[in-house]
Amino acid sequence: MLNELKCEACSIDAIALNNEEQQSLLLELSEWQIMDREGISQLEKVYTFKNFKLAWAFSNRIAELAEDEFHHPSILLEWGKVTVTWWSHSIKGLHKNDFICASRCDALVEGE
Repeated sequence: MLNELKCEACSIDAIALNNEEQQSLLLELSEWQIMDREGISQLEKVYTFKNFKLAWAFSNRIAELAEDEFHHPSILLEWGKVTVTWWSHSIKGLHKNDFICASRCDALVEGE
């Protein structure tokens, strides 16, 4: 399972996953989508909650995960909703680390 894997250091010469690799890893996730923004593939999911406080608490858990992995997503916090977007800035695309962290976000929700 992806959430059991450890993120690896993404070296400067790392190569973004190709479309086939992205689609294969996407099958291991639930409700995540690959978005293209300005030619950069990004992995995104919207989580919904009963109120702002629960969404905020989830955002904080994602921030802690990001710091632990030294891999940081975009987090949009709204009332009852958190949108999480992962991509590897250094390679301007998706790396296996993004899929690992996405899987770990899902595990954070399941652990509630």
